[in-house]
Amino acid sequence: MRLWHRNGEPLHTLQGHESAVIAVSFSPDGETIASASGDNTVRLWHRNGQLRHTLQGHEAVVIAVSFSPDGETIASASGDNTVRLWDRNGQLRHTLQGHEAGVIAVSFSPDGETIASASLDSTVRLWDRNGQLRHTLQGHESAVYAVSFSPDGETIASASADNTVRLWVWDWQRLMQMSCAWVEDYLRSHPEEGEVCGNGWERM
Repeated sequence: MRLWHRNGEPLHTLQGHESAVIAVSFSPDGETIASASGDNTVRLWHRNGQLRHTLQGHEAVVIAVSFSPDGETIASASGDNTVRLWDRNGQLRHTLQGHEAGVIAVSFSPDGETIASASLDSTVRLWDRNGQLRHTLQGHESAVYAVSFSPDGETIASASADNTVRLWVWDWQRLMQMSCAWVEDYLRSHPEEGEVCGNGWERM
């Protein structure tokens, strides 16, 4: 990996990976660079080119890497069908399991509370920062290669090998229906609390 000044002058060459470097991302404060590689690792570097940490644990090529908006969490997506969440010191926090094929892309919501992962299994999955699966977005007919949140966090765009981009938006009606089903017994004895409930996504 090489770092360049904006005028095109080379600054540093970051060496250490044992296979191709596939993705790179700066932390929000610009002080740390994360690199994802075919050697199954993520490496964290200082902007002066010094290696800080090597994140090991993936069992296949790491294809994508992203920092949370606050810079405290790093998400890595791998051909081992998982997303892993790490802290800035390189400690593994959570392993997100559920995809049935390699994960190609990963993105944080603007508030940092949701992680979207795109996979060769034709789905997008939404997770919270504790690694819990919140939703599976289904509808693409082939591998999903990219995923991104809108700046307000209300819409997700996914790009697929099926020649489409799909937009997904919050569905308040489904939100209420799902939540009421989850707490049905409680609401029977507390009907006054049954006005707000649930969550869900639907395609636009």
